[in-house]
Amino acid sequence: MSYGLDTIYLDHAATTPTDPHVVEVMLPFLTQTFGNPSSIYRPGQDARAALDRARNQVARVLGCRTSEIIFTSGATESNGLALKGVAWAARLRDPDGPMPHIVTTAIEHHAVLHTADSLERQGFAVTRVGSGPDGIVDPEDIARAIRPETCLISVMYANNEIGSIQPIREIGQLASERGIPFHTDAVQAAGVLSLDVNDLQVDMLTLSAHKFYGPKGVGLLYLRKQTPIEFQQVGGGQESGRRGGTENVPFIVAMAEALTRADASRESYNAYCRNLRDRLWTGIRERVPGVLLNGPDPEGDRLPNNLNVTIAGVQGETVLLSLDMGGVAASAGSACTTGNTEPSHVLLACGRSEEEARASLRLTVGRGNSPEEIDEAVDILVETVERVRTLAGAAAG
Repeated sequence: MSYGLDTIYLDHAATTPTDPHVVEVMLPFLTQTFGNPSSIYRPGQDARAALDRARNQVARVLGCRTSEIIFTSGATESNGLALKGVAWAARLRDPDGPMPHIVTTAIEHHAVLHTADSLERQGFAVTRVGSGPDGIVDPEDIARAIRPETCLISVMYANNEIGSIQPIREIGQLASERGIPFHTDAVQAAGVLSLDVNDLQVDMLTLSAHKFYGPKGVGLLYLRKQTPIEFQQVGGGQESGRRGGTENVPFIVAMAEALTRADASRESYNAYCRNLRDRLWTGIRERVPGVLLNGPDPEGDRLPNNLNVTIAGVQGETVLLSLDMGGVAASAGSACTTGNTEPSHVLLACGRSEEEARASLRLTVGRGNSPEEIDEAVDILVETVERVRTLAGAAAG
């Protein structure tokens, strides 16, 4: 089974296991090179050197200056820093002017949406642009949402639920032309899509290590030089005074190694995942009646490892529990909303009804899966759906 588990793991969009090579690289910084990188003596300076090497590794992948990398605890912190930091910088720059305005989308991860909600409660203005039925945002809709007081545009690179890849370059260009800072949550894109910040024309970019076979609890925010921002975490001079708190050297080293390896193997990884995903989709489509694909066509602007389907006549959560008992790990949407009874905001934004959204599954493959596992997972899903539909019909009768 996947990664030595007793289950078939099909939830790589939620998290990935840490690459054993990455663990090997990280371990010395837990036991030997353990010094505080702010200390002036040798053990501390050894840790500082490792931190500098990691920053160089990340900068090479992103095509940016090392000084433009801020290490954080993960995507939620990075997204919060981008939105709150830029919004408050704009407010403090002109405290007597109109409240600054933020443009984002209705399909963002809750780390962005809830931060936008918080800023709105504090008086900031927020526009949430919708998407098409395929979950792709039209740059013209972003352009139409811009106001004279717009201080930030934030659009995710690729959606975590339905895998839709957004036209980031076009949005970045229109933001640049108008002099508006542009942020993208690129968490699902790392190791799959190019992260060249200059090609993408982004001013800020968020990553989280555990999405690309690194450890949980570490991430980063790319911040283009001279982007106006009010830093949020004070209390120390770390990260050049931009984020207080002793740096998590072992995990930062691990993240840099994981990102380097993931970016180097993008082409082969994408091909492998695409073959597995298409095998999965073919099996489901041919054997499960009443199934709908959510998001872009598999041959279109969609992450190669992502499949999201609506299965008529079932509740997604019920199917997930049955799949788990049958040996398949999947999800109904974002891992951060597990246990939430609300239907997916992404699927609702794409035009699905509440009933359809509640009948949806997200299946995401990765390097630990095999074709044989995919075939077995299809068999288990077919049996599960038949059983759940039969029970639902009996209950209704």
